[in-house]
Amino acid sequence: MLSELIAWKDTDDRSPLLIRGARQVGKTYLVKSFGEIYFEDTLAINFEKDDKFKAAFATLDPKEIINRLYLQSSKMLVPGKCLLFLDEIQECTRALQALRYFKEDMPELHVIATGSLLEFALSNESIRMPLGRVESLFLRPLSFQEFLTATQSQHLREYLANVDFQKGIDDIVHEKLCESLRNYYFTGGMPAIVNEYITSNNLERVQTKQRSLIQTFKDDFGKYASKANHVYMQKILQEAPSLMSRNFQYSKIDPDMGSREIKKALNFLLEAGLLFKVTHTSAVGLPLGATANDKKFKLLYLDIGMVNSLSNLLPEIFVQKDLMLLNRGIQSEQFVGQELLCYNPPYMSMPLYYWDRSKPSSTAEVDYVINVNDLIIPIEVKSGRTGSLRSLQLFLNEKKCNFGIRLSLKPLSFKNRVLSIPLYMINEIPRIVKQVIHD
Repeated sequence: MLSELIAWKDTDDRSPLLIRGARQVGKTYLVKSFGEIYFEDTLAINFEKDDKFKAAFATLDPKEIINRLYLQSSKMLVPGKCLLFLDEIQECTRALQALRYFKEDMPELHVIATGSLLEFALSNESIRMPLGRVESLFLRPLSFQEFLTATQSQHLREYLANVDFQKGIDDIVHEKLCESLRNYYFTGGMPAIVNEYITSNNLERVQTKQRSLIQTFKDDFGKYASKANHVYMQKILQEAPSLMSRNFQYSKIDPDMGSREIKKALNFLLEAGLLFKVTHTSAVGLPLGATANDKKFKLLYLDIGMVNSLSNLLPEIFVQKDLMLLNRGIQSEQFVGQELLCYNPPYMSMPLYYWDRSKPSSTAEVDYVINVNDLIIPIEVKSGRTGSLRSLQLFLNEKKCNFGIRLSLKPLSFKNRVLSIPLYMINEIPRIVKQVIHD
């Protein structure tokens, strides 16, 4: 993400930047660190904590806003040298509205805003996002690769970036990566949780921190009860782990709750980035979304650590059990979806897709369908010992695809049109696919 911020800073035709993402994904830390390194000074305003600064945005004139902020903070914002950071901007919708005027009247000033639950705050407001006048970046939890760096295993990350398909992965390195993967399955990628794991190395404290984070999300819902009853949102958040990896049905959340209310609450959770859809596609061509069925979908959580906390999985389970079979394989499917989202461009909110076929004599399901350039590639998340690839082969035959991918803990291999890639190499899929095609 830092490289995108640097590119934004150095662009002549620059708009104010809005960094979006759920609470606790590291937005504030990222921007403050960026400001300290690349600017002479930063004025950081948190609208949740610094309520007094809202008065500066009674006007929408950028020059007047800067003068008012100077009187309140004693900091003079010099365009080109200083950064204006508007944190938790959803708490001051006038500030959000003012972003377009910074673009039009003071484009030389660097302005970054961050928002959590932004869609919640705007749902009952008369203003709209200043489209065309603001750039957006989407920040997500740490990917597994970033987790390696954070846990002093950058050398493993560099090793994977240079793995040659023909030579494969050294057995010793494979074991180290599996150990790191097991740790990531438990902690997830939320920065505060990862930091707790690094500093305490105590899994019970990590789990306590996870539960506290979940409670923070639930407490947030109460602030917006007039927009979507927080009871419905809490119910969805609590029940969805038991419904993951299967087609979502509103009645499964609670048969006594109306589907209309559940749908509204679900949409808020999706817009807030706490849940993500994996939408059905017939995968007959590109783009995959052209043949998607928005009414048929599965759910993913923001982070695998949330799934653990909500599922009440104890730390010792992660030590004793096969990762691929953990929680009926839900953990691995969550991990793969989360990784695919992480490695998408941060300036786009990219969808995920799956495929299935329901016929009386032949049912099949492929966990994910992606494209690498112009190739449609099905992905199955399977155990190395017990996983069947019947659905994958059926997809390959029906769609006339050259090959598909199995993600597991098996070594790199290519046999019978199935490219086996270890789970810890999801970010390397495009590179490995190109190697296979060229070979």
